[in-house]
Amino acid sequence: MGILALKEDRPTPPCVYNFRIYFCAAVAAFCAVMIGYDSAFIGGTLALTSFKNEFNWDSYSVQQQDLISENIVSVYQAGAFFGSFFAYPAGHYMGRKQGLQLFSLVFLVGAALMLGTKASTGLGLMYAGRTLAGIGIGGASNLTPIYISELSPPAIRGRLVGLYELGWQLGGLVGFWINYGVSTTLPENHTQWIIPFAIQLIPAGLMFVGLFFIKESPRWLMSRGRRQEALKNLCWIRKLDQNEMYMLEEVSAIDAAIEQQASTVGLGFWQPFKALGNDRKVQYRFFLGCSLFFWQNGSGINAINYYSPTVFKQIGVTGTNTSLLTTGVFGIVKTVMTLIWLFFLIDNLGRRNLLMYGAFGGAFCLFYVGAYIKVADPSAHPSTSLSSGGISAMVFFYIWAMFYTPSWNGTPWVINSEMFPQNVRTLGQAFAAASNWLFNFLVARFTPQMFTAMGYGVFFFFACLMLCSIVFVWFLIPETKGIPLESMDRLFAREMPPHKAHRLLMRELMDDEEAFRANVKGSGINLDKDERAEQVEKV
Repeated sequence: MGILALKEDRPTPPCVYNFRIYFCAAVAAFCAVMIGYDSAFIGGTLALTSFKNEFNWDSYSVQQQDLISENIVSVYQAGAFFGSFFAYPAGHYMGRKQGLQLFSLVFLVGAALMLGTKASTGLGLMYAGRTLAGIGIGGASNLTPIYISELSPPAIRGRLVGLYELGWQLGGLVGFWINYGVSTTLPENHTQWIIPFAIQLIPAGLMFVGLFFIKESPRWLMSRGRRQEALKNLCWIRKLDQNEMYMLEEVSAIDAAIEQQASTVGLGFWQPFKALGNDRKVQYRFFLGCSLFFWQNGSGINAINYYSPTVFKQIGVTGTNTSLLTTGVFGIVKTVMTLIWLFFLIDNLGRRNLLMYGAFGGAFCLFYVGAYIKVADPSAHPSTSLSSGGISAMVFFYIWAMFYTPSWNGTPWVINSEMFPQNVRTLGQAFAAASNWLFNFLVARFTPQMFTAMGYGVFFFFACLMLCSIVFVWFLIPETKGIPLESMDRLFAREMPPHKAHRLLMRELMDDEEAFRANVKGSGINLDKDERAEQVEKV
């Protein structure tokens, strides 16, 4: 098998991998462009002299400056934390598509409020706007991976959900270079620092408009009893007639999963909460989903994203423009590696291997960077240019990005989008997304104090956490690539060790598929196409 060969759970018509599925996924993934852009631009914009001059930065003590910066950054994460939970009722009652429309609209309102911020009005509108934008982003970050996962054929599910991560990196790349552009080409005035805030409206507006041209999740429609609409949407997405064998198998699996959930957990709004309280298997998957984002933030990525000028200053990079340029190159490295991850790695190398390889390589790089800062102490020996040791530290920093980006950056979102049963999927993703934003908030809120108190020790701290994550993945996370959503319960069964579960289940699925086709043929379905739907019910 070549590197681009797909691992299919059953024979799949080529037309299933069509433009429509990629279009729906790309539109939903635009919320990640907004997230990535914010994580990239906010730290650099707050570092601009024009922003500091407008709000009398020099009149504050260093501690007060740190506090204001932390508050501006972190209220966004706080809003996103609550938005993740608001997405559960929105996703349950409104659906994935309308829920995304609601949260993209909330983001647009928040972004518009930020544009009213100026010296005469103070930072109140900034705080309010970033909180609202955070709520919008939190809700969208819950629903987007679920929506894409529910639409995706198993063999390319990682790739499609990976568009969410690609959007994140593209937004980050634009954010990094927008800061560099305004800092080098515009005079130091109000316009210079407000332009990066205004650009947030572009991806949010594109997403809001694009959502009117995509289809609602057929799996959600089926769970709400809207069967005909679900079948119509599924046929459009797959470009197949509903009587085709592939469609019969998929609909049969969805029906069986919904029936099983209705007879056990139930399909109501409060039923997932009861399942979470009573079912240890469900609790276990909630624990795994939330833990993945603890380890993701334990890599140090958000400390670097939100406070990149501070990080590069530790290495010895001086000057605002130089820091922004260095950060821009960091964004390019991450975007290129995301493309490699998306097209070559996630659906071939698998989720488990990526997480473990990335953590090991990333930890080694962070240990090197921390050791350089300890030995060379660049802050005590300021220079207008990097030494050879400083250059090597920057190289290892970029190599760290090459390990981290195709592993811990997007893979936890992929796993969380696919590992929960249908009726607890939105709630499970709500908890997972909320845990991401909670850890994100803590990092954004306390990173400056960490660097002040720990110095080079911050890099050692994150490196040690990356090593610990390898143990977590090896013993607890099974491989999910190529597994249909309706078979995830079997994958996470306790009796199968995580490192063996995928291989054993794929073998069982192939046997099941052969038995299903034999039963269909034995029922005479192939002899009369008009009666296939009725006959498959009997099978």
